[in-house]
Amino acid sequence: MKILVTGATGFVGNYVIQELLKNKHTVIASSASEAKAAIFEWYSSVEYIPFRLEEYNEATNYFEFFHQPDIMIHLAWEGLPNYKAVFHLEENLPRHLRFLGNIIGNGLKDLTVTGTCFEYGMQEGKLSEDMPAKPDNPYAQAKDSLRKELQQLQGTKDFELKWVRLFYMYGKGQSQKSLISQLDKALEDNEPSFNMSAGEQVRDFLPVEKVATYIVAIALQQQVTGVINCCSGKPVTVKQFVEQYLAHLNRHIKLNLGYYPYADYEPMVFWGDDTKLKSISNNL
Repeated sequence: MKILVTGATGFVGNYVIQELLKNKHTVIASSASEAKAAIFEWYSSVEYIPFRLEEYNEATNYFEFFHQPDIMIHLAWEGLPNYKAVFHLEENLPRHLRFLGNIIGNGLKDLTVTGTCFEYGMQEGKLSEDMPAKPDNPYAQAKDSLRKELQQLQGTKDFELKWVRLFYMYGKGQSQKSLISQLDKALEDNEPSFNMSAGEQVRDFLPVEKVATYIVAIALQQQVTGVINCCSGKPVTVKQFVEQYLAHLNRHIKLNLGYYPYADYEPMVFWGDDTKLKSISNNL
């Protein structure tokens, strides 16, 4: 099986490629910078094809350009974690739509794209795929619009679409602005305390290695399609999550709760319904 992975050098992309190679698949990896890609351990084990979305050329057949992959896992997306930037709607959305429309129009039959739990907007509680999308920030609005356009394209083009809504994840290589990256840095620097929110917001967390396993499992099957939550299905407060993480490391640091306000672009209490995911992952 020949599998194209875009966003190869991103946080998730790195782990997805490792998972594919572990399972002996042929991987075509793509990202904007070959110099950055060459640093990764998987670089010599894949066929690497650099590509910058802003250099998209309508005259190019991108299905041929990427050597006719059997499956495409589209992880690329620019400008994160700045969720409120209109760049997502004004530049990212049309770029990704043109690119994916081209590769589908020229022969791609199986596409997996990562979306976001933010597509559910400010809805609270257990979020299931049959709930309406109510995106409340430009990033989520752009992702939701891309999904809808691709689903509409299925009316004229024959291809499978799996839309993976990512919830919260953590692991080595994550943005330095993320919660666990900041906590790890505080521990490394032997800080006396760690500044965070009050921590009462309820979330859904998965280690990135597990996220990659799920993405690959979703991409390699065709029985379950459409929107699929990639989540643990287990609600936990941010404070509990941090405490559990520290306990796992057998480390201690004073939590300076309430130092930061709660984010205004996400609800206080939400987690994912993993029923659909389980119907795929139970075979892992």
